[in-house]
Amino acid sequence: MSAGVVRLEVVTDSAKPTLMVVDGHSLAYRAFFALPVENFTTKDNQHTNAIYGFLSMLVNLIKAEQPTHLAIAFDTSRHSFRTDEYPEYKATRSETPSEFRGQIPLLQDCLAAMSIPVLTKEGIEADDILATLAAQGSAQGFDVLVVSGDRDTIQLVNDQVTLLYPNVQGVSQLKRYDPVAVQERYGVRPEQYPDIAALVGETSDNLPGVPKVGEKTAVKWLTQFGTLDELLERSGEIKGVVGGNLRDHIEDVRRNRKLNRLLQDVELPLGPTDLETRPIDAQAVRDIFARLEFRTLLPRVFEAVGEDAPEEEHVATVALPDVAELAAEGLATWLKAATGDVAVEVTTAGGLPQRVGLAHGDDLVELSWSPQVQAALADWLASDAPKIFHDAKSQVKALHTAGMRVGGLAYDTNLAGWLLRPSYPDKTLADLVDRYLGEKLPEADPTQLVPETEGASPAQLAWFTARVATSLRTDVPESVDRVLREIELPTLITLADMELAGVAVSHEILSGFSQELGERAGRIAEESFAIIEREVNLGSPKQLQEVLFEQLELPKTRKTKTGYSTDAAVLADLQESHPHPFLDLLLQHREATKLRQIIESLDTAIRADHRIHTTYVQTGSQTGRLSSTDPNLQNIPVRTEESRRIRSAFQVGERYETLLTADYSQIEMRIMAHLSGDEGLIEAFNSGEDLHRFVGARVFGVEPEEVSSAMRTKVKAMSYGLVYGLSAFGLSKQLRIEQSEAKQLMMEYFARFGAVRDYLRASVLAAKEVGYTETIFGRRRPFPDLVSPNRVLRENAERAALNAPIQGSAADIMKIALFRIHSDLLDEGLASRVLLQIHDELVVEVAPGEWDATERIVRDRMGGAAELSVPLDVQVGRGGDWNEAAH
Repeated sequence: MSAGVVRLEVVTDSAKPTLMVVDGHSLAYRAFFALPVENFTTKDNQHTNAIYGFLSMLVNLIKAEQPTHLAIAFDTSRHSFRTDEYPEYKATRSETPSEFRGQIPLLQDCLAAMSIPVLTKEGIEADDILATLAAQGSAQGFDVLVVSGDRDTIQLVNDQVTLLYPNVQGVSQLKRYDPVAVQERYGVRPEQYPDIAALVGETSDNLPGVPKVGEKTAVKWLTQFGTLDELLERSGEIKGVVGGNLRDHIEDVRRNRKLNRLLQDVELPLGPTDLETRPIDAQAVRDIFARLEFRTLLPRVFEAVGEDAPEEEHVATVALPDVAELAAEGLATWLKAATGDVAVEVTTAGGLPQRVGLAHGDDLVELSWSPQVQAALADWLASDAPKIFHDAKSQVKALHTAGMRVGGLAYDTNLAGWLLRPSYPDKTLADLVDRYLGEKLPEADPTQLVPETEGASPAQLAWFTARVATSLRTDVPESVDRVLREIELPTLITLADMELAGVAVSHEILSGFSQELGERAGRIAEESFAIIEREVNLGSPKQLQEVLFEQLELPKTRKTKTGYSTDAAVLADLQESHPHPFLDLLLQHREATKLRQIIESLDTAIRADHRIHTTYVQTGSQTGRLSSTDPNLQNIPVRTEESRRIRSAFQVGERYETLLTADYSQIEMRIMAHLSGDEGLIEAFNSGEDLHRFVGARVFGVEPEEVSSAMRTKVKAMSYGLVYGLSAFGLSKQLRIEQSEAKQLMMEYFARFGAVRDYLRASVLAAKEVGYTETIFGRRRPFPDLVSPNRVLRENAERAALNAPIQGSAADIMKIALFRIHSDLLDEGLASRVLLQIHDELVVEVAPGEWDATERIVRDRMGGAAELSVPLDVQVGRGGDWNEAAH
């Protein structure tokens, strides 16, 4: 069927079908404000509350209404034929919240995976698409359900069309409007509702009504005169002020009525009979829901459409090989016969090994941990014999704690799966077994005290791991496999030792600072109360809204479901544009409170050995950067007086002499110089001059010594902004300058450093061709959205693709330096050890008499981690605590 042609068929089946048409934008926007945005954010910082709320509503609707035909309509933009006719239409609507942007394209991806048609039309609003489908559906014998939060759709209600309209609670409850319900609620027939709206006006659409005319007056007039046309024709009969207002605004009323009339003859590529519900694409749903981290919603989707739970979909049940319980004396014989890869699974208890499962082909054995087993395993574990693990780090830590070193780590299916699909991390072995083997991993139900089904034993887990590894090895490209073998696996061993070592932290310093911050927050609160002459809860958005926007009458900020935004970034902008002493104190109070929370999280993490043992997450980012948890050490503030106070609590431990800190100077800019081959940037680094002063001299056409601090700040923001795809608008906001000045600054920068611009453009074009970016070492990051027809998704992907090779290469370089330093310290028999890797900085604990050897290793390994066209400059510091060792 050609686009624009709708097949008109009258349904004659005795079982009347149900057509459900949904206003996507309207309901998603309501869902956005119904659910707290901070509770729905993926680890990649993608907000998902609108998507989750919309899909939850849709799932409930599908389950309750059982539509036979279904479609979702979306607006394409704020422009439509109505804005062509009346440019002020919807002009007063506030800017779309940044947290909402980008959610609609992802929602549409979810709907595509669920095989639900999405309809849009340039210049036409979603309501007009709903109106057209409702008219066609009722004419063809459907029962029609219109789901919308726009009151204009009330006019569509008739004996065949029912409106489901959300109440004030968001989208969790929907009110049914049939003709009787409309009459009861508004006092008019459904087709007359637009007449009421034309008289009263619609604030959200910026359609002013007749002054002093409300809903009751409008209903009274329509009841009296029968129709809006008759009312306007006889407006002279209306007495008093409202009569005069009506006559003065007749043209506004006519315009309103013209604009709120929904079109019922839009040419659409699909008609009602084309919208029959279809089976969902189970794997596509799993993929997009994994990306959005919707764990609890997944089974609800399958249940709503009447399909088996997702874990049963396309999952084969396999017969598990028998497991032999082996004694320590038989282990040597078994290991000698097991040539090639052996898969290992070590279960732990209290941080120590408990049971060991081994798999070589279908030959599976298990052993309970004992001194005899430890002795029998020690040489083989430490040897180069190839071993395969899933999520090896925790197992390696347990073995190291028991005095066992692990050599020959050949594969980790957790790391391999992440490297292959960094944006869809399969978090468990069960996920990988499902994806790559199409099977279900036997797992005991953790919610049952006595599970009805037994989970796989350690040896069987090892068997599954080996088979997943075989499948992954056929899928992982050679360059990515090299990153696994040469970077990630050696890093894993290093991180295991770092986590075991921990770092000495002073409880006294942290608790003292925490108490000081608590007292500071109390003083600030008292000062702020004196200004407003009353006490309020400074952590309550509702009370702050009242103070800021009612009592102090400050300009209202971005609208949220609960009023106007009081988040820190918004209030900082408000303080910049409309300074007020209460606002200043409020921001100080928030900073003190936030800092105290960070300190308390660190303090509570100090263990009995007086050290903090954070956990490093290798798979925590798409670029390859490490993250840390329990506690998070990445969120300690940088280069502030408070951060120095916190870092002073991180101290050299007993039996050690000092701390060494080392980091790279401007590593991302050096990588950009190398990748772009820009002669100007390369000269800047090779000359040894201050980079930003050198660049500033070129950009502003002055001598380096004439570059002011303001000039240096601008080119620094410019240089680093380019790495992250910063636009002229973003640069203007960051530097608080006019957008025209920011644009001019970018033009002058590229005029002097054109190879940077050419590289950035070419890297995105190349990524569009192959579908991924690549670091210097071959780490790949897929970007399927680079060719998305959706502009928002495409532009987001382009910005991320600019940065991925640079940030990813920086992560690779740091990891290479890290594990080589760790290895050299062990090989040279030194007691010094690496403790922390935070951002681009390493912290090393140096044993007495080992400073010279340790500094040499650190400088050599960091400086030689990569061969670039510019030097890798390493800065080293020394001190008794992390702050004192700063450089």
